[in-house]
Amino acid sequence: MSISKLFLACSFALGSLSLCMAPAAQAEVHTTAKKAVKGAKKAAKPSETGAAPAVSPTTPEEAEEAAEPGVEGSTVVDFDCELGNKITIYQNAGDDNFIALRWKKRLHRLKRVGTTTGANRFENKLYGLIWIGIPAKGMLLDSKQNRQLANECRNAEQMKPAAAAPAAPATQG
Repeated sequence: MSISKLFLACSFALGSLSLCMAPAAQAEVHTTAKKAVKGAKKAAKPSETGAAPAVSPTTPEEAEEAAEPGVEGSTVVDFDCELGNKITIYQNAGDDNFIALRWKKRLHRLKRVGTTTGANRFENKLYGLIWIGIPAKGMLLDSKQNRQLANECRNAEQMKPAAAAPAAPATQG
């Protein structure tokens, strides 16, 4: 038997084997995909009702962050951000440690985090939201996806043009 015939026989055997194995592997992938789709349908049912995706809190602190905060008697500040995004912040006069932030029709409770720069920083670790407020603007970040959700957020007071410094009187000499 020549080497070319041996090579041809081996390649034919290998091709036949791969053709026989493909349907078995495809059937296994198909059943796994069906199970994944069924699991996704079960998980998607709560969100079909219009509710936010459920995040299951495991500690009392997470349960507190997951609960929707009450906003009765709060000071309301509306922010207009770039790309047409809008954020509303509710803050109680007597409680500087927490704010309620409305983003995309959902109200989140955020807790103050100390900073060395003096910026107002509030976090909700369960949902990964971070609100940073500085005198010129505010921004909303998603720490879980490492991206900005809203930037250049300004309230009505921040949108006013800066008052020009009064001109020094001209001295004649």
